[in-house]
Amino acid sequence: MKQYLVDAFTDRPFSGNPAAVCVMDRWPEDTSMRLLAMENNLSETAFLVREGAAWRLRWFTPGTEVELCGHATLASAFVVLEFYDRGQEEVSFETLSGTLTVRKRGDLCEMDFPTYDLKEIPVTDRMEKAFGVRPLKAVLGLDLVCVFESEDQVRAMEPDQALLSTIEGRIQNATAPGRETDCVSRSFCPKLSIPEDPVCGSAHCQIAAWWAGVLGKKEIHAFQASRRGGHLLCRMLDTGRIAISGKAVLVAETEILAPLP
Repeated sequence: MKQYLVDAFTDRPFSGNPAAVCVMDRWPEDTSMRLLAMENNLSETAFLVREGAAWRLRWFTPGTEVELCGHATLASAFVVLEFYDRGQEEVSFETLSGTLTVRKRGDLCEMDFPTYDLKEIPVTDRMEKAFGVRPLKAVLGLDLVCVFESEDQVRAMEPDQALLSTIEGRIQNATAPGRETDCVSRSFCPKLSIPEDPVCGSAHCQIAAWWAGVLGKKEIHAFQASRRGGHLLCRMLDTGRIAISGKAVLVAETEILAPLP
């Protein structure tokens, strides 16, 4: 099995968000994919099998399979368009979140992603204790998005992972207005066995959509203020979906030699 290590949402190796992309002829047992995701110990390992004109794509964290992952989709599109479907300008993936299409836009890959209904919920003392700072607002979709006063608060945050795992949302996100970008954010994922996702595309289906409404803009330049850091260019579509664009760079190409159980 061929495996590629790709850094997504960056044009520099060893920054952005790393994802492993495994390209296979057929599907192994789910247990095998979970074991390989645990072995890689990255926030996501993507598994790809060509099915007709499209590709079937699945994502696994070290703890579980997930229904949507932005950076591993970007990494998968980069691998397919660079090594398997050279000369093509787009690729479609069949996923648990439906058909996801990724198109080349110059040196960017643009992903067409779903958005989620967002509702404001009360800010609680538990949220304040978990993040270490009291949010100004809390918004819930698939994930929790807590809005803070300043970029400095988000950057300096050292949340309590155990408490985060007891509050709402698949992922617990912190966001604030950015000094040089429209917004900054960090994404914490204790429920997925990931303390912090370096650059989370799926979370920005909600974070960027919220800021687009607040700022009255269709295009949002977001920066994920993790230690690795990464840029996401987000555009609200007339279809009600969101386009999320970023760059990607290849770090390593390997062969999985161990037989999968």
